[in-house]
Amino acid sequence: MKVSLLQDNDYICEKSRNEKYRNMKNPFKFGTVVDGAFFTDREKELQSIGQLLESENHLVLISPRRFGKTSLVCKALLHINRPVVMINFQSVTTVTELAALLLKRIFKLYPFEKIKHAMAHFRFIPTFSVNPMTDGVDVTFQPGSDNNIVLEDVLMLIEKLGEKNKFVVVLDEFQEIIDLEKGLDKYLRSIMQLQHNVNYIFLGSQESMMEEIFEKKKSPFYHFGILMRLPKIPYDDFFRYLTERFAFIVPEQSEQIAKDILLFTQCHPYYTQQLAFQVWNILEQESQTVEVVNHAVDELTQLHDFDYERIWMAMNKTDRHILTILAQSATSPLDSKREMPTSTAFSALKRLSKQGYVIKNKKYEIDDPFFARWIFNRSL
Repeated sequence: MKVSLLQDNDYICEKSRNEKYRNMKNPFKFGTVVDGAFFTDREKELQSIGQLLESENHLVLISPRRFGKTSLVCKALLHINRPVVMINFQSVTTVTELAALLLKRIFKLYPFEKIKHAMAHFRFIPTFSVNPMTDGVDVTFQPGSDNNIVLEDVLMLIEKLGEKNKFVVVLDEFQEIIDLEKGLDKYLRSIMQLQHNVNYIFLGSQESMMEEIFEKKKSPFYHFGILMRLPKIPYDDFFRYLTERFAFIVPEQSEQIAKDILLFTQCHPYYTQQLAFQVWNILEQESQTVEVVNHAVDELTQLHDFDYERIWMAMNKTDRHILTILAQSATSPLDSKREMPTSTAFSALKRLSKQGYVIKNKKYEIDDPFFARWIFNRSL
């Protein structure tokens, strides 16, 4: 009788637990800025950024795309009570657009009535209009306005507003400045070096271009900020993060699932979150856990089949050859036998890195592990 009661209690507990897990939200997030419970460790980097923001120095943060630069910076900025303006250089095509976007971000922090006196020094008066869709303020400068003067006026406005509470200006994908306008880097540096009420954070995903801007002696921005490279999240930290979350739905298999996910993604922050998200969805729908990670990998690879095919067909034969070698082997193509000369391989790797298909940590690897799997499947 006691055994029966215990069995009944076990059944009730198991049923109750399954109901609870069925109502849980997927604890993994990708594709947008990650915060709160979705954020994975980075305690050391958070501390370093926090200390830097308390100083007079600027930060240069470099890592491949989707490594979590923006999420890390946003997390660090949550702990400070200071005005923040964030701009992505990929969203602007002209210097006046850059100035207008900076000014638009400022109006999100300060009502126009409170700062209009600080704009008295503007040499070109912008046009303001209310966007009925967002209730926000749109800003434009008249055609013919001097690009450099317009940008200088806006940056000096930020300096003025920072007198009471020091500003933080985050410039994402800053390497795009090279193609925005010739000589803009030199002009920007001449303004920024005179500012005392602003901390600048420069983010970049193209390592070679960012190094050319901040590490080349002849560059105007040479050693303008403290350089930090953001690596992949350490295996142990990511393993703990995944295990703790999968333990809520499959406690007995959580460690093995975490190992399988990290084996495939090699700790890439974005793709680890993406694969974990898909695995969780499958586990919610099915009770079977055998080969669940491989099942999720196959689903995501097939989901992007059309995009991968389009990318592949647009590539030249040399790039395809390099990517095929990378997909087939865990070692760099420069360390293995190949049919092309080293100079050709290096040129291809440099080109593929600039395009974002290849990243280099300790070795060269395809950035997207699902693309790597798709390429590998083609070669079978």
